Amino acid sequence: MQDRSAVGFIGLGNIGAPMARRLRGWPGGLVVCDARPEATEPFVAKGAVAVANGAAVAERASVICVMVQNAEQVLAVLEGPEGILATALPGTVVAVHSTVSAESAIELAALAAASQVELIDAPVSGGAMGAYAGTLALMVGGSDEAVAKCQPVFDLLGTMTQHMGPVGAGTHTKIARNLISFVGFAVVGEAQRLAEAAGLDIAKLGEVVRHSDAITGGAGAIMIRDSAGEMAPEDGLRSIFGHTATLGTKDLALAIQMGEELNCEVPFAELGLAGLRSALGLEAPHGSNLSPDQSKSQS
Repeated sequence: MQDRSAVGFIGLGNIGAPMARRLRGWPGGLVVCDARPEATEPFVAKGAVAVANGAAVAERASVICVMVQNAEQVLAVLEGPEGILATALPGTVVAVHSTVSAESAIELAALAAASQVELIDAPVSGGAMGAYAGTLALMVGGSDEAVAKCQPVFDLLGTMTQHMGPVGAGTHTKIARNLISFVGFAVVGEAQRLAEAAGLDIAKLGEVVRHSDAITGGAGAIMIRDSAGEMAPEDGLRSIFGHTATLGTKDLALAIQMGEELNCEVPFAELGLAGLRSALGLEAPHGSNLSPDQSKSQS
C-alpha cells in the first residue's frame, strides 16, 4: 500500500495553480492533476508528482483539494474507475474550492460518504492576488473532524478559515459575500456614469474610493452585528447607525438630485435610499414581519 501522506491538488487554473504552489513544501509531498498536462510541468520541475486522474491522486493523498470549473467537473474527478472514490481510503477528505451550488455540494458529499470519504465545500475569496500571496479567506462547510484534518493545508492557502457549519454552509457564505462584490461593481458603474456626466475624472474618483475604503473598511464596516433584523431600542449601535443613516439619507438624496440635473439615471441610489435604514437595522427588513426580538432569535 502506498504512503498517502501527500496532499493532492486537482485543477491548476488561474486560481488553482497559485493555490497549489503554496503547497509545494508540504512534508509528505504534493501530487497534482490537471486536464492539461502542460499545467503540471512547472510543479514537476519543483519536485511535485503529476498524475493523470483523481484515482491516482487518491492513491497518494488523504487530503485532496479540488479547484475545477463547476459541479459537473467535480463529479467527474470523483466518480468512475479513474475518479477519487475508486481508490480513496476511508477517512480521506476532499475539499472542493470550486464555487458550486450548496445543493450540489450536499449531493456530492452524499456520494462521497457512500465510499466513507468526507467531502467539504471550501470556496475561497481573495482572487488571484490572495492565491499567490497565501492570504485567501476560506469559507468552509463540513464536519469538525474533516475541517480539522484540512486545517494545516488551509493555513498554507490563506490567512482566514471560517468554519460556517455543515456541508453547503461554505457555499452559502461565498454566495452572500459575492453578492456584495458584484452588486458593488454595478453601483460603481452608476457612480462613474454620474461622475462622468458631471465632467469629473473618474480615475481620480477611483483613487479616492480605494483610499477611503482602506481606512473605513468599505461595506464590511457595518457587518458587526449578529442579526440582520431590526435592532432593539436599547441596542448601543442604534445611535451610531442612526447617525450613519442620517448622513447616508442626505448624500443619497443629493446623488438622486444630481442625477436628475444631469439627466443620468441612478436606480441604485434610489434603491439604497429606500433600503438604507433597514440595512442598518433601524427598521425591520423590507417584507419582514419579524419584531426585533424575533429577528434576533432567528438569526
